[in-house]
This record gives sequence, structure tokens and C-alpha cells, in this order.
Amino acid sequence: MADFDLAIIGGGINGAGIARDAAGRGFRVVLIEQNDLASGTSSASSKLIHGGLRYLEHREFRLVRAALREREVLLRAAPHLIRPLRFVLPINEARRSATLLRFGLMLYDWIGWRKILPGTRELDLVTDEAGQPLKSRFHHAFEYSDCFADDARLVVLNAVDAAERGAVIRTRTRCVRAERTEDWRLVLNARGQRDVVTARILINAAGAWSELFAETALRQAPQHRLILDKGSHIVVRRLFDHDRAYILQTADGRVVFAIPFERDFTLIGTTDQAFAGDPSVVLPSGEEIDYLCNAANEYFRAKIGAADVVWAFAGVRSLYDDRARKPQDIGRDYALILDERFGEAPMLTVYGGKITTYRRLAEDALARLAHFFPRSRPWTASNALPGGDFVYDGIETLIERTQRTWRFLTAEHARRLVRAYGTRVDRVLGEAAGLDDLGLRFGADLTAAEVHYLMKKEWAQTADDVLWRRSKLGLRLSKAQTEVLDRFMTDAGAARR
Repeated sequence: MADFDLAIIGGGINGAGIARDAAGRGFRVVLIEQNDLASGTSSASSKLIHGGLRYLEHREFRLVRAALREREVLLRAAPHLIRPLRFVLPINEARRSATLLRFGLMLYDWIGWRKILPGTRELDLVTDEAGQPLKSRFHHAFEYSDCFADDARLVVLNAVDAAERGAVIRTRTRCVRAERTEDWRLVLNARGQRDVVTARILINAAGAWSELFAETALRQAPQHRLILDKGSHIVVRRLFDHDRAYILQTADGRVVFAIPFERDFTLIGTTDQAFAGDPSVVLPSGEEIDYLCNAANEYFRAKIGAADVVWAFAGVRSLYDDRARKPQDIGRDYALILDERFGEAPMLTVYGGKITTYRRLAEDALARLAHFFPRSRPWTASNALPGGDFVYDGIETLIERTQRTWRFLTAEHARRLVRAYGTRVDRVLGEAAGLDDLGLRFGADLTAAEVHYLMKKEWAQTADDVLWRRSKLGLRLSKAQTEVLDRFMTDAGAARR
């Protein structure tokens, strides 16, 4: 008998989502990730839970409709990680007519199945606060709803839920060989330690690495069905004071978002460039940074340049090439390819996908395998993620309750912790009666108690894991503070082993 029912390669949003869904159905699951959870594309997104307004222009109606339906499902499941966000779309007749935008937004609202999020309205930018940071030539805009998410923590909490339901999560573990007989025999390497596990079914959810995994571990001939597309983002000091985002039309027909980020910053993205090479080594180019700065400078009064960028990051999207369309027409939908052979263990390969549709993708993946597990049923649509078991609009109440319970917390410290951990904030703070009870302070409001929690419960092993994926405190800690944190985690990890 195999050790596991499912072995999942890839600890991004798709792999973690499938692991959670499968574990909740009672399957024996192992998830294998070569680095940290969300260390690739899943932490380098635009951090939006959205339908993708511009995809309507490409007639990807099914994708947009499915994504729009997921917005409120995910908002209810993780109201600490996901929040409603209003987007201001300045009318720029040189790009798209107001009539076209109005029609597109009417369609967006109509197919969106909204029960929580408000619909579209028109703005007078001369009188509305949203017009203040914009150049004076922009007089009118539309405003519509989508959601903003902490993408990396969404991945981590799917893995946490999977583990609490029985899944085995193995980070920093590489599958170096996958041998296919009646079961899968997977040879693993974790920091030089060799291990072997077996599984009935293999799911390749390695994203941009999926074909590389197929060639190296599975020893398959290249399929060339994967198209890699690079998207870059920049973070600058706050360009506006309100809590709405902007969607800016660019000269090349694309759109760029400018999103309030981590209280003091603005996130600007994304680019869209073909990529070839190692997905592990991907950085924004100078050309991409200039592109994003120029897009912002066309609309905002405050001028920015490369020198104003405090953080820049890039990710590689994996798109499925069905060879039926031109490269520029390849969509953002996902594809699930099931490889079944008589007398051999099956394999499911996941291509594409968006953070917004990860839960649906997981359901669809298990539906493709339903004949192996005929009694399993979907369950994730109505179940909260860890810490998300409160009403979707109850975040402020939870923050106030946290401050009443731990009176030594500042308002911003309490807000950050609740936004990260939701109702599980007590597991981080415990019985602390004062800030000193939380141990060493590394900078900003990061304490040893929180770091220990992240190491014990969320697989964090390095400063980068904590500062850029479990949080975004990397924007606030100095190099010296980061080095102190890294040494602390190295020592704590060695003591734990």
C-alpha cells in the first residue's frame, strides 16, 4: 500500500489549495516544495482577488465570470487576509472611450454575482477626493469593486489548514526522481538527506517549474506546452492618502494598477513580457521599472523614477499553450491534463491559474480524479481558512477586541497581527501581559514570540520567509536588523533539530 493517496509537487497557491481540499476529504496527502511556501509566483502577484476587467476585451468571459464568483467566497473564508477594495478608473478618451468602459463595467457587475461588494458608480474627479492626486486634465472616472489579498499568507494558511487536516507539508525538499509503476515512488532530497515516499497519484503543480520537473524528475521528453510570462511590480512611497486604488490605462493597451500598500506605500504593477530562463532567477529589468514609473507619471501629479522605488519584485506566470491560438491570444485560464495509463499510476498536471481561482482549480483537479475517490465531496466553499472564522466585515471589531485583551499593543501593531492571524492572534500573543513578555524585538513591531510561532506553525526558516512572505516587514527593517533576525532564526532552528 502506498504511503499517500496524493503527492503534490509545488507549494504555491495551486499546490497548497489542492492539498487543503484533498486533506479535508480525508485523503492521505504529501505536499513537496523545493523552497519556501509561496517562494515563487504566488508571492509576486498584484495581490488582487478580481475577475480581471481587461480580460473582457479578450472575450475570456468564462474565466472572468468564474473569478468574479470567487471574490466573495474567498472574502468570507479569509476576511483577515482579503478585503474589499474600490478601484478608480480615470476616463482617458485617448485609450478607451467612456462608453466602452461603461459597458464593460456594467457587464462586470452583471456577471459578478455580488452580494457584498458595491457596484460601479461615476466620479467627478474635480470634487471627489480621488481626483486630488491626479493631473488636472482627468475630470471624470468610474469606480468599481474588487478585492485585495495578502497572496503569500493565503498560500501559507491553505498549507496550515491542510496540515491540520492530516496532510504532510515538506518544504525545502526537492523531488529528484519520480518512478512510475502501479504507484509513484518519489526520491526526495532535503538538505542532502535522501528519503523515499510512495503515492497512488502524482499532481504536478510546480507552476513555472512544471516542465522542468517533468524533464528532470520524470525523465519525460519536453512537451513545450508551457509559456512563461513575466510580470514585475514596484513599490514606492505613498502617492495618495485615501484607501482606494487606481487602474491606469497605458499607451500599449494594457492597464497598470496603483494600490495602497502596507499603510505607507503604493504598489504599482504589472508588466507583461515573455520570459525564458530559470524561474528561480527573475528580477524586474530597468526597462520594466521605467515602464511602470511612466505609467504612473502619466496620471499622478507626483513624479516618480527608479530612484523612488523602495522594493521591486517579479514573478513568472505559467500559461498553457494549446497550440490552437496565436501566442498573444493565449488566455489566463487554467488547464488540467490527466495522464492515465493501464497498469500505471496516474498523473495530473496543472497549467496556469490565478490566485483568484485557486479554490475552484483545486475542486476541478479533484473532480478529474473523482473516479479514484468516488465518495469525496467538495467542501471548501463554505469553510473558513485558519483565523478567518469571523464575519467578513468584522475586522475592526476583532482589532478592538485584541487591543482590549492585550492593552500594551499599539493600534498599528494590533491591526497588523489581526490582519495576519485573524482569530488566531491569541496563539501568537499567548499570556503576554506586556511587550517584554513577547521577547526580543527585531524592528518595527516584530517580536521573538511571533517569529517562534512562524517557525513552529508556518514552516518559516529564514528572515526572508518572515519579512517578505509571512509579512511585508522587510519594507521596515534595516539590513542590520535583518541580519540579527537571521542569526536568531538560525540558532532557534538548530536548537529545535
